[in-house]
Amino acid sequence: MDQSGVLLWVKAEPFIVGALQVPPPTKFSLHYLRKISTYVRTRATEGAYPRLYWSTWRHIACGKLQLAKDLAWLYFEIFDSLAVKTAEERLEWSEILSNCTSEDEVEKQRNQLSVDTLQFLLFLYIQQLNKVSLRTSLIGEEWPSPRNRSQSPDLTEKSSCHNKNWNDYSHQMFVYDHLSDLLELLLDPEQLTASSHSTNSSLVSREAVVALSFLIEGTVRRARNIYPLHELALWQPLHAESGFSKISKTFSFYKLEAWLRACLTENPFGTSACLKSGKKLAWAHQVEGTTKRAKIACNTHVAPRMHRMVVMSQVYKQTLAKSSDTLVGAHVKIHRCNESFIYLLSPLRSVTIEKCRNSTFVLGPVQTALHLYSCDNVKVIAVCHRLSISSTTGCIFHILTPTRPLILSGNHTVTFAPFHTHYPMLEDHMARTGLATVPNYWDKPMIVCREIRDTNIFRLLPPCEFYVFITPFEMEGDTTEIPGGLPSSYQKALGQREQKIQVWQKTVKEARLTKDQRKQFQILVENKFYEWLINTGHLQQLDSLVPPAAGSKQAAG
Repeated sequence: MDQSGVLLWVKAEPFIVGALQVPPPTKFSLHYLRKISTYVRTRATEGAYPRLYWSTWRHIACGKLQLAKDLAWLYFEIFDSLAVKTAEERLEWSEILSNCTSEDEVEKQRNQLSVDTLQFLLFLYIQQLNKVSLRTSLIGEEWPSPRNRSQSPDLTEKSSCHNKNWNDYSHQMFVYDHLSDLLELLLDPEQLTASSHSTNSSLVSREAVVALSFLIEGTVRRARNIYPLHELALWQPLHAESGFSKISKTFSFYKLEAWLRACLTENPFGTSACLKSGKKLAWAHQVEGTTKRAKIACNTHVAPRMHRMVVMSQVYKQTLAKSSDTLVGAHVKIHRCNESFIYLLSPLRSVTIEKCRNSTFVLGPVQTALHLYSCDNVKVIAVCHRLSISSTTGCIFHILTPTRPLILSGNHTVTFAPFHTHYPMLEDHMARTGLATVPNYWDKPMIVCREIRDTNIFRLLPPCEFYVFITPFEMEGDTTEIPGGLPSSYQKALGQREQKIQVWQKTVKEARLTKDQRKQFQILVENKFYEWLINTGHLQQLDSLVPPAAGSKQAAG
C-alpha cells in the first residue's frame, strides 16, 4: 500500500450483475474493442461519444462485429440496467414499452436510449471474466505469482472459483492482470502508438478516470466514506502519486497505472469479507441436529447500501421464511441448499442460486439479475428484471419479467410458467424496485448458447398442469391477488378445475349420506389426501410450516 493510506478495490456489482455467465463473443476481444474505441471518437456527432446511442451500437455490433441484433441488445440492456436510475424512471420505461404495438415502435423507443461510451467499453471488456481459458482448464488454477494470491474462503472447503461472478478474488486479479489493457482502451487514439499501445508519455484524460470509477472505488485511511476512483485520483494531496497535472488536466499513464497497482486491495464489502467477518445470522432452525452445517452471513451492518450482501449455504430439509431489512437491496447468494422451501420476501438487488437441489424458492422482486447455476429439480417463483440459467436440470421457473429469460449452456428439461403467487407487500416491493407487470416475457426465452443436441431444451407449462401457489404468511400490505393476473389459458384451466370441485361437492351433497357414512367417507378422503401429500413431498413443506417451539425462536435480522 502507498504512503497516503489510500485503499482501492474492485466493485463487486459490475461482475455479479454485469458479467454474463457465458464465454463472450470472440469479437469482444481487446483487438476489436480498441477498434470500437477509435471508431466512436471519430463519430462523436453521430451519437457515439461521449454517449453511445442504441442505434449506433446496433450499427457497430451488427454491421461490424457480425453479432445478432438480439445479442447486441442484450449486452446494451444489461449495461443499462446497472445505471443508477430511480424506480419511477424504470416504471416509466416499462410503460412506454407496454404501449408499443409493433417491433418498429419498440425499436424507435430504444433509439432514444444511450449509455456512457467509455464505461460501456469497460463493461464489454469485463465479459472476458468468463472466457474459457485452455491454460486454466488444464492446470486448474492461475499461474503462480510473486504477489500474495490467497484464495478467497468459500462456504465449503473448496474454492468457489467456478463461479467467478461471486469471487471477489477473481475480480481483483482480473482488473490487476488487465489494468494496462483497461487503461489503453480508455485512451484517446492520439495517445496510442500505431499498434494501439501506450507509451511512457501517454496521457489519460479526466473522462477516462471517471469511466474507470465504474469498476474501482476506495477510501482514505480507512475513513467511513467511500469515494469513486476519480474523486480520489483528483484529490489535491494525491496529484503527485496519481500523476495528475493541473496544467494539462490529464494523468500520466505510467504514474496512474503504478498508483492503481500499489493501492488495489481486497474488497472490504466482497464475498470473502462477508464470510470472514460478516454477521452470522441464525435464520435456519437447528432441527434434529441435521442443520449444524447451515451458514448464513451478511455484511449489511457495515456495508453501504449498494454493497449489501447475504450469503446462505447448506440449508437442509427445512422451511426458511424472511422479510427483513437485512435483505432489502442486497445481493443474495444461495448455495448448496437441499430439500428446502426458502421464502425471501423483500425487495432484492440480485440473486444467485447455485448447486441447490429439490427445493422451492419464493423471492421478493429482484431489481437486476436472478441467475441459477448447476441446480437440479428446483422451483423458482419470482418477479425479476432478468432471469438467466446455466447447467440446470428439471427446473421450473414461475416468473414475471420485462426481459427475455436467458438460457445459457448445459440446461436440460427447463419449464417456464406464469408467475402464480402473491404476498401482501408484493406490489409495494415491485414499485420500490421499479418492476411493472407489463411487458412480461416469461414465455419468450432466448437461447444464448445453442448446443447441438438441444432441440427441445425448454417447454411452457401446459395449463392442465397449472395450480396457483399460496404464500402462507401473514404480513401487512395491500396485495390480494397475483399482480397482472394470469394468461387467459391458465385462468381458464383454473376455472374448469373450480367447476369440477363444485360438481363434486354437489354430488356429495345430493348423495344424502347418513352421519356414519359421512364420517367413513371423510376418513377415506383424508387418507387419500395424506397419501398424496407423502407421494408428492408436500407433507414435508406443511410440517416445516409449523412454528418452532418458543425455545428455538429464529434470531432477528
